[in-house]
Order: sequence, then structure tokens, then C-alpha cells
Amino acid sequence: MMRLVDLRGQRLSKSAYNNLIPRAALDVAQAMKLVEPILARVKNGNESDLIALAKEFDGVAPQQIKVPREALTRALKELDPKIRTALEISAERIRTVHNDQRRTQSITKVVDGGTVTERWVPVDRVGLYVPGGRAVYPSSVMMNVIPAQIAAVASIAVASPPQSEFGGLPHPTILATCELLGVTEVYAVGGAQAIALFAYGMEDVCEKCDLVTGPGNIYVAAAKRALRGIIGIDSEAGPTEIAIIADKSALAADVAADLISQAEHDVIAAAVLITDSQELIDEVQKELVTRVARTKHSERITEALTGIQSACVLVDSTEHAIDVANAYAAEHLEIQTKNSEKDAQKIRNAGAVFIGRFSPVSLGDYSAGSNHVLPTGGCACHSSGLSVQTFLRGLHFIEYNEDAFTQILPTVITLANSEDLPAHGEAMSARLENKSSS
Repeated sequence: MMRLVDLRGQRLSKSAYNNLIPRAALDVAQAMKLVEPILARVKNGNESDLIALAKEFDGVAPQQIKVPREALTRALKELDPKIRTALEISAERIRTVHNDQRRTQSITKVVDGGTVTERWVPVDRVGLYVPGGRAVYPSSVMMNVIPAQIAAVASIAVASPPQSEFGGLPHPTILATCELLGVTEVYAVGGAQAIALFAYGMEDVCEKCDLVTGPGNIYVAAAKRALRGIIGIDSEAGPTEIAIIADKSALAADVAADLISQAEHDVIAAAVLITDSQELIDEVQKELVTRVARTKHSERITEALTGIQSACVLVDSTEHAIDVANAYAAEHLEIQTKNSEKDAQKIRNAGAVFIGRFSPVSLGDYSAGSNHVLPTGGCACHSSGLSVQTFLRGLHFIEYNEDAFTQILPTVITLANSEDLPAHGEAMSARLENKSSS
């Protein structure tokens, strides 16, 4: 079912490995051209324009863009008790992990009388995007909201697409999760128009946000790219991806099930097995044929697994597999080897690493406590997943007394003059000129 890439005997560069194991083609630049008129309509428009956009792209016209509070309370009241309990358990684990990401103030004494204090200050307001479409993502509500709350963001808004089957409101499970977490500002708006609403704000509808986070489709990614600078963003999320490093000790049924689990998301989701065992590849291929045929979204999964972005990669050894995985920089990376914990320590590039048989990606998607908003498309080689840090800024507070200032004054003047910026030095020496009057 999955194509084979034989890398035995080959030690390649990062770019060469990625050429052989490419991601699905995504033309964000072209998507940016398509979303430009949408962004302009939101920037210059009003609530009627948002409702018209919803009718055009979501097939339903919400009565209003801001979700009434009673709709949130009703959704939580009517939520299946089993789902509510699962959400509460998962939320508690997410809080436990993310509470340990809190930043503390640090004061550095540079010299006697001269200090630099670093304080971590939350952004004032965030817009959190929760996609809707093939699936419902209350888990994404938790993954975005909880770190923002722990960071002490004062103003939190959530946007999710309106659904025709729910009268133009976002999915009730999304609304119930917002209510459960204490988020009462929710908007029935999706896609690029949601990002634009958060970026520009709209009088009598929504206040401008400082930062927007959350995954979405290519048009959401395009809007984020286009509006970056007007707002801060977490990342331009692409299609989900899983890579699995496995040796002959791995169970083919486990590996196949995990590859399928991520292929379930999207026809362009990436599923990559990296192993030194041809026997495992053969067994996994057999398992895939059986399991895909009987799973609910078999057509979507089949397209993802047979796409160019998915492959079984045959390598010389586990060390070779680790080199390939570090070059690929997967969003989700599983280690299913005899020495999985030791092998995991050699991973440098991944959004999140899942170690051993009983730590599948599905666990992290919901209830491990880790965050599932992770870098995709190879961005894990330079970026991290969503965390409390995403919502914080480090501010430096500088305080020097007169003695410390006088001591460093000649150094600053020398450097200012070397850069041909004499006024910088004069701003220093002026303090001595006016010393008698202070």
C-alpha cells in the first residue's frame, strides 16, 4: 500500500533525504492570492460581510457572528456526560504539564548598581482558532486555551466555523468545551476570515487581537502568513504527519494502526515508517491492507497512505533511521525500538517524541498532557509546539545608578562614535553636564 524508499548504503544531506521523502505539495503563495479579497472584505467590512462570507464558504448564514452566552451554557448542559468527563480528565493533565512551563522573573546584577531584570509578560489579547470540517476538535480548544490561561492572558477569544446542521453555530462540542474552560467570547467564523477578524478587529463585533494561534487549512495558513506583523502567529500549520522509527522488535499491528491514525486526518497527511527491517515493512504492509479496509474513513486514509508524502523507508540501522528522522523533522515522531528510551535521546528535530509501545501519537492528541499544536512541514528543525511560552514576552527592565552609569560611560561613547552615531554618546555625556542641577 505504501511506497518503498530504499536508503541502505546511503548517507545523504538533510535536503537530499527530504527530496526522497517529500511532503505533499502545498502552494501557500497561491492561496495567499486567493485570500487577499477575503482579508480586504473583513478589514473594510462589517458583520453583514462576515455573515455573507459564512454563507459563501460554510453554506450557512449565522444569525450573528458572536455566539450568544446561552448557546454555550446549553451546549455544556447537553453534552454527553462521558465526553464531559473525558474532557475534564484531559484538561487536568494538560494543566499539569503546562503549569510547569511558567516563567519566573530573573534579576541579573551586571555590576554594583547596575541590574537587568527579565519579566515574562503575557500578551494582552489572543484569538484562538479551532478548525471545523472533516472532524470536530474540542481537543484543540483545550490545547490552545489552557496554555493561554496559565500564561495569564487577560482576554481570550475563540473562533470556529459555523455549521449548517447546528443553525449557524460552531459545533456544540466546541461550544461546550469553551464553556467548560470558562471562555465566553466565541465567534462563528472560519477560515481566512476568522484570522482577518482577529487581526483587524471589527467595530461592534470583535476587538483586535495581538496574537493568533491554532491549526487550520491552507487558507488559514495563507491568512496567517499575509497578516503576520499585524498580528503575531504561532505557526503556519500544514497537514499532519507521523514518522515512526522501528526495528524488528516492533509489532506490525501497532505500527500500522499508528500510521492509519494520522492518515485519518487528511488525504495529504504524511505517514512515514523508518526501519532497518524488511520483514517489519512486509508485515506492516499486510496489516495496512486489512486495517484500512475496515476503518471508517478508509477512502481518505488510502489516499494519504498511497500519496507521495507517505513511505516505508528502509535503512541500514537504527542509527541511520535516527539520522533520517532528524533530517525529516516530523510533527509527531514515535520510537518503537528495543532501546527506545536511549534512542529517543538522540532526537534533535521533532515536534513531539513518543517513546515506546504504550506512548502512541493518539495519546498525545488528547490526554498525555503534552500539546498537540506542533510544527509541521519540517519546521520542527527550528520551531517548537504551542506552550505557555507562546503567549509570553520577555521584557528587560534596565536600572543603573550614577556610579555604575559613570563607570560604563566611556565604553558606550566609544562604541557610539565607532558606529558614527555621536548623538548616542551625547545622550550619555549629557548626564554629566547636568549632574550639578540634578
